[in-house]
Amino acid sequence: MWLGAASFFLFAALGSWLIYGAGELAGFDVNKRLLAEILFGAAAAISAFGVINALAPRVRRIKIKLPNLPESWRGRTAALISDLHLGHVWNSGFIRRTVRTIAKLNPAIVWISGDLYDGTAVDAENVAAPLQQLNAPLGTFFVEGNHEEFRDPAKYLSAIRAAGVRVLDNEKTEVDGLQILGVPYRHATHAGHFKSVLEKIGVDRDRASVLLTHAPDQVGVAEAAGIGLQVSGHTHLGQFVPWTWLARRIYRDLVYGLNRVGKMLVYTSSGAGTWGPPLRVGSSPEIVLIEFE
Repeated sequence: MWLGAASFFLFAALGSWLIYGAGELAGFDVNKRLLAEILFGAAAAISAFGVINALAPRVRRIKIKLPNLPESWRGRTAALISDLHLGHVWNSGFIRRTVRTIAKLNPAIVWISGDLYDGTAVDAENVAAPLQQLNAPLGTFFVEGNHEEFRDPAKYLSAIRAAGVRVLDNEKTEVDGLQILGVPYRHATHAGHFKSVLEKIGVDRDRASVLLTHAPDQVGVAEAAGIGLQVSGHTHLGQFVPWTWLARRIYRDLVYGLNRVGKMLVYTSSGAGTWGPPLRVGSSPEIVLIEFE
Protein backbone atom coordinates (compact mmCIF):
# COMPACT_ATOMS: atom_id res chain seq x y z
CA MET A 1 0.00 0.00 0.00
CA TRP A 2 2.82 2.38 0.89
CA LEU A 3 4.51 1.72 -2.44
CA GLY A 4 1.34 2.74 -4.27
CA ALA A 5 0.72 5.75 -2.04
CA ALA A 6 4.33 6.86 -2.57
CA SER A 7 3.56 7.36 -6.26
CA PHE A 8 0.80 9.83 -5.45
CA PHE A 9 2.88 11.56 -2.76
CA LEU A 10 5.64 11.98 -5.34
CA PHE A 11 3.18 13.70 -7.69
CA ALA A 12 2.06 15.87 -4.79
CA ALA A 13 5.67 16.88 -4.10
CA LEU A 14 6.33 17.65 -7.75
CA GLY A 15 3.07 19.57 -8.01
CA SER A 16 3.96 21.63 -4.94
CA TRP A 17 7.36 22.45 -6.38
CA LEU A 18 6.00 23.40 -9.81
CA ILE A 19 3.17 25.56 -8.48
CA TYR A 20 5.41 27.31 -5.97
CA GLY A 21 8.05 27.89 -8.62
CA ALA A 22 5.49 29.22 -11.09
CA GLY A 23 4.12 31.52 -8.40
CA GLU A 24 7.56 32.95 -7.70
CA LEU A 25 8.18 33.56 -11.41
CA ALA A 26 4.81 35.27 -11.78
CA GLY A 27 5.31 37.34 -8.65
CA PHE A 28 2.51 35.66 -6.64
CA ASP A 29 2.86 34.89 -2.94
CA VAL A 30 2.14 31.16 -2.57
CA ASN A 31 1.36 29.74 0.87
CA LYS A 32 3.63 26.70 0.76
CA ARG A 33 2.15 25.04 3.82
CA LEU A 34 -1.44 25.35 2.58
CA LEU A 35 -0.41 24.17 -0.88
CA ALA A 36 1.34 21.11 0.56
CA GLU A 37 -1.64 20.30 2.80
CA ILE A 38 -4.01 20.41 -0.17
CA LEU A 39 -1.87 18.35 -2.54
CA PHE A 40 -0.66 15.78 -0.01
CA GLY A 41 -4.17 15.52 1.41
CA ALA A 42 -5.47 14.80 -2.11
CA ALA A 43 -2.73 12.18 -2.58
CA ALA A 44 -3.72 10.46 0.68
CA ALA A 45 -7.42 10.51 -0.29
CA ILE A 46 -6.69 9.08 -3.75
CA SER A 47 -4.55 6.33 -2.21
CA ALA A 48 -7.33 5.40 0.24
CA PHE A 49 -9.85 5.33 -2.61
CA GLY A 50 -7.49 3.11 -4.62
CA VAL A 51 -7.24 0.54 -1.82
CA ILE A 52 -11.02 0.45 -1.30
CA ASN A 53 -11.64 0.29 -5.07
CA ALA A 54 -9.40 -2.79 -5.35
CA LEU A 55 -11.16 -4.79 -2.64
CA ALA A 56 -14.28 -6.00 -4.47
CA PRO A 57 -14.36 -7.09 -8.14
CA ARG A 58 -17.41 -5.87 -10.05
CA VAL A 59 -19.42 -8.11 -12.36
CA ARG A 60 -19.27 -6.94 -15.95
CA ARG A 61 -21.85 -8.47 -18.28
CA ILE A 62 -21.29 -8.61 -22.03
CA LYS A 63 -23.03 -10.31 -24.94
CA ILE A 64 -21.14 -11.98 -27.76
CA LYS A 65 -22.19 -13.38 -31.12
CA LEU A 66 -19.91 -16.02 -32.56
CA PRO A 67 -20.26 -17.35 -36.12
CA ASN A 68 -21.24 -21.00 -36.33
CA LEU A 69 -21.96 -21.18 -32.61
CA PRO A 70 -23.74 -24.46 -31.74
CA GLU A 71 -27.41 -23.86 -31.00
CA SER A 72 -26.99 -25.43 -27.57
CA TRP A 73 -24.65 -22.56 -26.59
CA ARG A 74 -27.06 -19.76 -27.35
CA GLY A 75 -28.17 -18.17 -24.09
CA ARG A 76 -25.43 -19.88 -22.11
CA THR A 77 -23.03 -17.86 -19.99
CA ALA A 78 -19.31 -18.15 -19.31
CA ALA A 79 -17.56 -16.52 -16.35
CA LEU A 80 -14.10 -15.15 -17.08
CA ILE A 81 -11.57 -14.23 -14.39
CA SER A 82 -7.90 -13.42 -14.63
CA ASP A 83 -5.03 -11.95 -12.64
CA LEU A 84 -6.13 -12.80 -9.11
CA HIS A 85 -2.45 -12.88 -8.08
CA LEU A 86 -2.94 -15.05 -5.03
CA GLY A 87 0.02 -14.79 -2.69
CA HIS A 88 1.08 -12.48 0.13
CA VAL A 89 -1.55 -9.78 -0.45
CA TRP A 90 -4.54 -11.66 -1.85
CA ASN A 91 -5.03 -15.07 -0.32
CA SER A 92 -7.64 -17.71 0.52
CA GLY A 93 -10.22 -15.19 1.77
CA PHE A 94 -10.12 -13.31 -1.51
CA ILE A 95 -10.50 -16.42 -3.67
CA ARG A 96 -13.38 -17.63 -1.51
CA ARG A 97 -15.23 -14.33 -2.00
CA THR A 98 -14.55 -14.46 -5.72
CA VAL A 99 -15.83 -18.02 -6.00
CA ARG A 100 -19.01 -17.12 -4.09
CA THR A 101 -19.67 -14.25 -6.49
CA ILE A 102 -19.17 -16.48 -9.53
CA ALA A 103 -21.37 -19.22 -8.06
CA LYS A 104 -24.23 -16.72 -7.69
CA LEU A 105 -23.95 -15.92 -11.40
CA ASN A 106 -24.52 -19.60 -12.18
CA PRO A 107 -22.38 -19.74 -15.36
CA ALA A 108 -22.35 -22.81 -17.56
CA ILE A 109 -18.57 -22.71 -17.76
CA VAL A 110 -15.69 -20.85 -16.07
CA TRP A 111 -12.47 -19.66 -17.74
CA ILE A 112 -9.38 -18.54 -15.79
CA SER A 113 -6.93 -16.81 -18.13
CA GLY A 114 -3.75 -16.87 -16.09
CA ASP A 115 -1.96 -15.30 -13.14
CA LEU A 116 -4.13 -17.07 -10.61
CA TYR A 117 -0.97 -17.00 -8.47
CA ASP A 118 1.39 -14.11 -7.88
CA GLY A 119 4.55 -16.15 -8.35
CA THR A 120 5.55 -15.77 -4.70
CA ALA A 121 5.76 -18.24 -1.81
CA VAL A 122 2.23 -19.46 -1.11
CA ASP A 123 0.37 -22.55 0.06
CA ALA A 124 -0.70 -23.37 -3.49
CA GLU A 125 -3.17 -26.14 -2.65
CA ASN A 126 -4.84 -24.24 0.18
CA VAL A 127 -5.59 -21.13 -1.87
CA ALA A 128 -6.74 -23.14 -4.90
CA ALA A 129 -9.08 -25.39 -2.87
CA PRO A 130 -12.11 -22.99 -3.02
CA LEU A 131 -12.19 -23.46 -6.81
CA GLN A 132 -13.82 -26.83 -6.12
CA GLN A 133 -16.98 -24.92 -5.18
CA LEU A 134 -17.48 -23.43 -8.64
CA ASN A 135 -19.45 -26.45 -9.88
CA ALA A 136 -19.99 -25.04 -13.39
CA PRO A 137 -21.88 -27.79 -15.29
CA LEU A 138 -19.54 -27.60 -18.32
CA GLY A 139 -16.38 -27.33 -16.24
CA THR A 140 -13.69 -24.86 -15.23
CA PHE A 141 -10.63 -24.29 -17.44
CA PHE A 142 -7.29 -22.62 -16.75
CA VAL A 143 -4.32 -21.44 -18.77
CA GLU A 144 -1.12 -20.30 -17.07
CA GLY A 145 0.11 -16.70 -17.11
CA ASN A 146 3.55 -15.17 -16.75
CA HIS A 147 3.39 -15.12 -12.93
CA GLU A 148 2.94 -18.89 -12.78
CA GLU A 149 6.11 -19.06 -14.89
CA PHE A 150 8.37 -17.00 -12.60
CA ARG A 151 9.38 -20.35 -11.13
CA ASP A 152 8.60 -23.91 -12.13
CA PRO A 153 4.80 -23.80 -12.58
CA ALA A 154 4.42 -27.49 -11.67
CA LYS A 155 3.29 -26.91 -8.05
CA TYR A 156 0.73 -24.33 -9.16
CA LEU A 157 -0.66 -26.50 -11.94
CA SER A 158 -0.80 -29.51 -9.63
CA ALA A 159 -2.81 -27.53 -7.06
CA ILE A 160 -5.17 -26.23 -9.72
CA ARG A 161 -5.78 -29.73 -11.08
CA ALA A 162 -6.35 -31.01 -7.53
CA ALA A 163 -9.16 -28.45 -7.22
CA GLY A 164 -10.93 -30.04 -10.20
CA VAL A 165 -9.91 -27.44 -12.78
CA ARG A 166 -8.86 -28.51 -16.28
CA VAL A 167 -5.48 -27.04 -17.21
CA LEU A 168 -5.14 -26.41 -20.95
CA ASP A 169 -1.50 -26.73 -22.05
CA ASN A 170 -1.16 -26.17 -25.80
CA GLU A 171 -4.26 -28.22 -26.42
CA LYS A 172 -7.86 -28.16 -27.54
CA THR A 173 -10.95 -29.65 -26.01
CA GLU A 174 -14.53 -29.66 -27.25
CA VAL A 175 -17.40 -28.81 -24.96
CA ASP A 176 -20.81 -29.50 -26.47
CA GLY A 177 -19.56 -28.60 -29.94
CA LEU A 178 -17.53 -25.51 -28.96
CA GLN A 179 -13.77 -25.67 -29.53
CA ILE A 180 -11.86 -24.38 -26.48
CA LEU A 181 -8.10 -23.94 -26.80
CA GLY A 182 -5.51 -23.00 -24.21
CA VAL A 183 -1.99 -21.70 -24.86
CA PRO A 184 0.24 -20.78 -21.87
CA TYR A 185 1.91 -17.37 -21.76
CA ARG A 186 5.41 -18.60 -22.63
CA HIS A 187 4.13 -20.17 -25.84
CA ALA A 188 2.11 -17.16 -26.98
CA THR A 189 4.51 -14.22 -26.75
CA HIS A 190 6.53 -14.79 -29.94
CA ALA A 191 4.58 -14.74 -33.19
CA GLY A 192 6.43 -17.52 -34.98
CA HIS A 193 6.28 -19.98 -32.10
CA PHE A 194 2.66 -19.09 -31.30
CA LYS A 195 1.71 -19.71 -34.92
CA SER A 196 3.34 -23.15 -34.90
CA VAL A 197 1.60 -24.05 -31.63
CA LEU A 198 -1.83 -23.13 -33.01
CA GLU A 199 -1.14 -25.02 -36.23
CA LYS A 200 -0.22 -28.10 -34.24
CA ILE A 201 -3.33 -27.84 -32.07
CA GLY A 202 -5.55 -27.40 -35.12
CA VAL A 203 -8.64 -25.22 -35.38
CA ASP A 204 -11.71 -26.07 -37.44
CA ARG A 205 -12.44 -22.72 -39.07
CA ASP A 206 -15.99 -23.79 -39.89
CA ARG A 207 -16.93 -24.13 -36.21
CA ALA A 208 -16.93 -21.69 -33.30
CA SER A 209 -13.80 -21.53 -31.16
CA VAL A 210 -12.54 -19.79 -28.02
CA LEU A 211 -8.86 -19.31 -27.18
CA LEU A 212 -7.67 -18.87 -23.61
CA THR A 213 -4.28 -17.18 -23.48
CA HIS A 214 -2.98 -14.80 -20.85
CA ALA A 215 -1.99 -11.70 -22.80
CA PRO A 216 -3.37 -9.97 -25.91
CA ASP A 217 0.13 -9.83 -27.41
CA GLN A 218 -0.19 -11.72 -30.71
CA VAL A 219 -3.83 -11.33 -31.63
CA GLY A 220 -3.05 -11.19 -35.35
CA VAL A 221 -1.61 -14.70 -35.16
CA ALA A 222 -4.71 -16.03 -33.39
CA GLU A 223 -7.01 -14.35 -35.91
CA ALA A 224 -5.06 -15.81 -38.83
CA ALA A 225 -5.40 -19.28 -37.26
CA GLY A 226 -9.20 -18.99 -37.43
CA ILE A 227 -9.98 -18.34 -33.75
CA GLY A 228 -13.43 -16.84 -33.16
CA LEU A 229 -12.95 -15.39 -29.66
CA GLN A 230 -9.81 -14.81 -27.59
CA VAL A 231 -10.11 -14.12 -23.85
CA SER A 232 -7.13 -12.67 -21.99
CA GLY A 233 -6.04 -10.49 -19.08
CA HIS A 234 -2.51 -9.42 -18.13
CA THR A 235 -2.82 -5.65 -18.70
CA HIS A 236 -4.70 -4.83 -15.45
CA LEU A 237 -5.72 -1.72 -17.46
CA GLY A 238 -2.56 -0.28 -15.92
CA GLN A 239 -4.05 -0.70 -12.42
CA PHE A 240 -3.42 2.88 -11.29
CA VAL A 241 -2.36 6.24 -12.67
CA PRO A 242 0.12 6.89 -14.29
CA TRP A 243 0.57 3.25 -15.31
CA THR A 244 -2.94 3.30 -16.82
CA TRP A 245 -1.63 5.74 -19.43
CA LEU A 246 1.40 3.55 -20.14
CA ALA A 247 -0.74 0.42 -20.52
CA ARG A 248 -2.98 2.22 -23.01
CA ARG A 249 0.09 3.37 -24.89
CA ILE A 250 1.40 -0.19 -25.17
CA TYR A 251 -1.81 -2.11 -25.86
CA ARG A 252 -3.97 0.68 -27.32
CA ASP A 253 -7.51 -0.60 -27.99
CA LEU A 254 -6.63 -4.07 -26.71
CA VAL A 255 -5.75 -2.81 -23.21
CA TYR A 256 -9.28 -3.53 -22.00
CA GLY A 257 -12.73 -4.66 -23.05
CA LEU A 258 -14.24 -6.20 -26.16
CA ASN A 259 -12.61 -5.46 -29.50
CA ARG A 260 -12.55 -6.91 -32.99
CA VAL A 261 -9.37 -7.87 -34.84
CA GLY A 262 -10.27 -8.90 -38.35
CA LYS A 263 -12.86 -11.65 -37.98
CA MET A 264 -11.90 -12.42 -34.38
CA LEU A 265 -13.30 -10.93 -31.17
CA VAL A 266 -10.89 -10.23 -28.29
CA TYR A 267 -11.90 -9.60 -24.70
CA THR A 268 -9.17 -8.29 -22.39
CA SER A 269 -10.10 -8.29 -18.71
CA SER A 270 -8.75 -5.74 -16.25
CA GLY A 271 -8.32 -8.63 -13.81
CA ALA A 272 -9.87 -9.47 -10.47
CA GLY A 273 -6.87 -8.84 -8.22
CA THR A 274 -3.79 -6.64 -8.23
CA TRP A 275 -0.06 -7.01 -8.63
CA GLY A 276 2.29 -5.06 -6.38
CA PRO A 277 0.44 -2.21 -4.66
CA PRO A 278 -3.09 -3.42 -3.81
CA LEU A 279 -4.88 -0.37 -5.18
CA ARG A 280 -6.67 0.71 -8.33
CA VAL A 281 -7.16 4.25 -9.59
CA GLY A 282 -8.34 4.62 -13.17
CA SER A 283 -9.28 0.94 -13.37
CA SER A 284 -11.57 -1.44 -11.50
CA PRO A 285 -11.27 -5.17 -10.73
CA GLU A 286 -13.80 -7.35 -12.50
CA ILE A 287 -15.43 -10.70 -13.03
CA VAL A 288 -16.77 -10.99 -16.58
CA LEU A 289 -19.99 -12.78 -17.42
CA ILE A 290 -20.20 -13.52 -21.14
CA GLU A 291 -23.59 -14.39 -22.61
CA PHE A 292 -23.57 -16.09 -26.01
CA GLU A 293 -26.28 -14.95 -28.40
